[in-house]
Amino acid sequence: MIGAEQFAAALLDQDYQFFSGVPCSRLTGVISVLSSHEGRYVPAANEGAALAMAAGARMAGTRAAVLIQNSGLGNMVNPLTSLVLPYEIPVLVVVSLRGWPVGTDEPQHNLMGNATKSMAGLCGMSSMLLEPSLDSLEEALARAQKADVDGKPFCLLVPKGTVAAANPAPSPPNGVLSRVDAVRTVSERARDAAIYSTTGYTSRELFAAADRPGNFYMQGSMGHALALGLGSALRRPDRRVVVLDGDGAVLMHMGTMSTVGHLAPRNLLHVVLDNGTYGSTGSQPTTSPTVDWPALARANGYRDAWLCTDGAELRTVLDKALTQPGPCLVAVRIRASETDVPPRASAELPLPGIRARFEHELAVAHGDS
Repeated sequence: MIGAEQFAAALLDQDYQFFSGVPCSRLTGVISVLSSHEGRYVPAANEGAALAMAAGARMAGTRAAVLIQNSGLGNMVNPLTSLVLPYEIPVLVVVSLRGWPVGTDEPQHNLMGNATKSMAGLCGMSSMLLEPSLDSLEEALARAQKADVDGKPFCLLVPKGTVAAANPAPSPPNGVLSRVDAVRTVSERARDAAIYSTTGYTSRELFAAADRPGNFYMQGSMGHALALGLGSALRRPDRRVVVLDGDGAVLMHMGTMSTVGHLAPRNLLHVVLDNGTYGSTGSQPTTSPTVDWPALARANGYRDAWLCTDGAELRTVLDKALTQPGPCLVAVRIRASETDVPPRASAELPLPGIRARFEHELAVAHGDS
C-alpha cells in the first residue's frame, strides 16, 4: 500500500502545485496531507468546478491535479469534453474507484464502478489503474508527464486499498447541536410530510431515528435532494415536502435554490444541516462558514428563512415553517464531530424497495389506491 504522505510527496516532486476536488473517503489521507500545505488544496463545490479551477491554474503556469470519487466523473464530463480536451489543457485527474470490482461496495456505486475506465476512454482521457506500490505510482506519473507534454489530461484510477489513510485534519468548531438530535427534531415535527434526505450521514441518521415509508433515503446523487423534492412538491401541491439537506450537498448544486425560489412551491420546506464539513468522507471543510443561509435563500426567492443554533430554536422555527406558505429554508448549525454513525438504509432495504414504498405511501395519501 502507498502511504498518503508518499503519494502526496510524489505529486509535489513532479511539481504539481495546485490541487482541487470534492472529497472521497478513499483519498482522505492524501487530501489531508495536501491541505497541510497552505494554499495547495482548494475545496470545490463540485467536480466540474474543480476541473475548471485546475485548468485555470495550469493556464497560469502551475501544474494542477484534481482528486475526486468516480461518481463525480459525471459532473466533470462537460468541462472535460468542452474545455480541457479541445483547448488541450493538461490536468492530472486522480479518481478513486468506488463500486469496483462490482459487488464490493454500496449499490449506488455499482454502475459507475463498472463504467469508469471505459467512460474515461470515451471522453478522450488516457488512464492507468494504480497498483499499491511506489513503482506503479512512478509509472503512472511518467505517463501523466507524457500526456502533459502532449497537452492532454491523464486519469489515474485508484482502487480501494491502494493508498493508506492519514490523520484527518481536526474538525472546525461549528455548532452545539448534534446531527442526530437535529434529524430527530425535524422528523418529529414533520411526521406528516414526505421527507427527502440527502446522501451521507444525514440519511443514515434519519433511517436509524425514524424509519417510515414517507422517508426517501438518497444514498448517491450528491447535491440533488432539493431537485428531487422540488419535483414531488410541484406535482403534489396537497402534500408538505421536506428536504433534509447538508451544507456540502447544497453548495454542490446551489443553482437549484434559484429554481425553487422562481417556481415558489408553497408546500416545500428546505432544511440545511450545516456542520461545515464533508462528514462522511473524513470531515474535510466546506466553504459554508462564509455563507449567510437566510440571505442566500431570500435572494433566491424563498418566502422566508431562518438560521438556528440550538434545539429549542429549531423546534420553534420548524413549527412556524411547517404551517406557513413556502418555500422556506431552515438552516441549522450542528456539530462537525460525531462518533457513532448508524448503518446505511441499504443495509436493510434494497434501493428499489425504498423507492417503491415511498411512492406507495404518497399514492395512498393522495387517495390513488
